[in-house]
Order: sequence, then C-alpha cells, then structure tokens
Amino acid sequence: MELHDVWFALIAVLWIGYFFLEGFDFGIGILTKLLARGEAERRVLINTVGPVWDGNEVWLLTAGGATFAAFPVWYATLFSGFYLPLLAILVCLIVRVVAFEYRGKRDDDQWKRNWEHALFWTSLLPAFLWGVAFANIVHGVKIDAEGEYAGTVLDLLNPYALLGGLVTLTLFTFHGAVFAALKTRGDIRDRARTLAGRAGLATAGLALVFLLWTQTSGGNVRSLVALVVTVVALLGALAANQRAREGWAFALSGVTVAGAVAMLFLALYPDVMPSSLNTAWSLTVSNASSSTYTLTVMTWVAAIMTPVVLLYQGWTYWVFRKRIGVEHIPAA
Repeated sequence: MELHDVWFALIAVLWIGYFFLEGFDFGIGILTKLLARGEAERRVLINTVGPVWDGNEVWLLTAGGATFAAFPVWYATLFSGFYLPLLAILVCLIVRVVAFEYRGKRDDDQWKRNWEHALFWTSLLPAFLWGVAFANIVHGVKIDAEGEYAGTVLDLLNPYALLGGLVTLTLFTFHGAVFAALKTRGDIRDRARTLAGRAGLATAGLALVFLLWTQTSGGNVRSLVALVVTVVALLGALAANQRAREGWAFALSGVTVAGAVAMLFLALYPDVMPSSLNTAWSLTVSNASSSTYTLTVMTWVAAIMTPVVLLYQGWTYWVFRKRIGVEHIPAA
C-alpha cells in the first residue's frame, strides 16, 4: 500500500470522526426547536454539548488541513467547484459559534430567541449541505481535462445529492436525539427517546434508498459490507432506543454514521473526485496527491499528535459524562 492510499484512509477516518461528533452536535441544535419546551429545556440541550462542541470542530479543521496537504489537487478542485455551498457551511459554522457564546450574554427574551433561531438554522443547513457535498463527490461532477470544475452550482443540486442531504439531515437529527436521551433526565429524556424513534424510521427509509443507489451505481464488495453494517447498526440503534438502552443506542447510531461515511469513501476509492465528463479526467489518489516526502513527514506528525488529541478530547467527555435536567438550570 502506497502512502497516498494510507492518507486517503486517514482522511476518511477524520471525516468519520467529524460526522460522528458534529453529527449529534448538529442534531442538538436542531432539537432546540423540535424537542425543547421552554427556556429551561433549551438550556439543558445546549449544555449537553456546551463543553464539547468546539472540540468536535477540530476534526473538521484537521480533515480540511490533511486534504490540503496530502491531496492539493483534490482540495483545489473541491473548494473551487463547491465554493458557494462550502462558503454557506463556513458562514453557518461561524454564526453557530457566536450563537453558542452570545445567547446568554443578555437577560433579554428577544435577544435569546434571535440566537436560538440562529442556532437552529446554522445546525440544520450544514447538516443538509454536507450530505449534498459528499453525495456529489461520490457521484461525480463535471471535471475537465485540466482537473478544474466545469459545472455550475445548479449541477450540484441533482436528485442524488439532494437525497444525500436529506439522509445526513435526518441521520444527524436521530443521532442528536439519541445523544439527548443519553445525556438528560426527566421528561425531556423520555421525549427525546420518542423523537429519536421517529427520526430513526425516517432515516432508515431515506438511507436505504440512498445507500442502495450508491452501491448499484458505483459500489464494490467493500462498500457492500459497509452498507450491511450501516443498516444493521441503524436497526440495532432503533431497537436499543425502544428499550431505553440509551448507551447502546448512541453507540450504534455512531456506528451507523461511521458505516455510512465509510461506505461513501469505499465506493469512491481509488478516485477522490470522479469526472462525469470523462473517467480519464477523474482525480485519483495517485494523480491528486502530494510528493512522497510530504506524505512521509505528515505521517510522522500524525503518529505523534493524534494520540494527544484523542486523549484530551476523551478526557473532556469523561469529565462531563453525567446527565443533566431542568433541576440543574438555575432560575433566571
């Protein structure tokens, strides 16, 4: 196995980590409107991710940085062709940060409602747009002989990509609802479980169509195995949620996210960005990668720093592992 193959796998792992962690993070933001009843419950939901949401975004920065360094041609084509949707995601993430930090800065109901609206929409839109973006990457886009994107923004809004967006939106909502049930207590915990069941059923229907479409259009044996794992994990998460086994439900919903993302990368390999105009113009792990020297240096840095990141992030989750409820929210 060449180093560019290793780095393709590592970048896939980084995206799996990002969507696993930021997935329930986005889901909690969406649930502030769908689940919470009143100010106290919204604060409970926000507090479940308050200590960890910024650490979750480290995975996005690392995935983007690794793509830039390991596959500069892929990075250049991706960010130029997908400029507007990626810019929209970036703006949402920035506003979302501000919403988390500024919501409680003033004791004013209108002020809080405005930031809560911002938190909801800046969680919902990226959850949808990430699915659109990755579906287009796997499905193939208009890349010319120079390796440049030759399509328009409207080309990215095809049926397959829009279905991918709906899958990630419902999957992250389900993942977030399961996380909310795991991290809360009282009535909100019970309602989170009920909502998770409904979101999980919607996810199952949409995901099955999307993953089968992916498999039949460009899948292989490896991606088929990932598809089976994803479907089994999702069904297991629904069953565990039904039985109020929140720990198992969250673990299996995480496996669902990981399996779905892994399937996309397995179906994509050895391409990193297929061309729908001519397969000979597709970007692959070999023609889009950096030099062997660059990849070697990156490998050593990753081997040293990755355990450090995992340790401090794992410690954060351990410290803030207890459930919270409305009784823990001080009166305004």
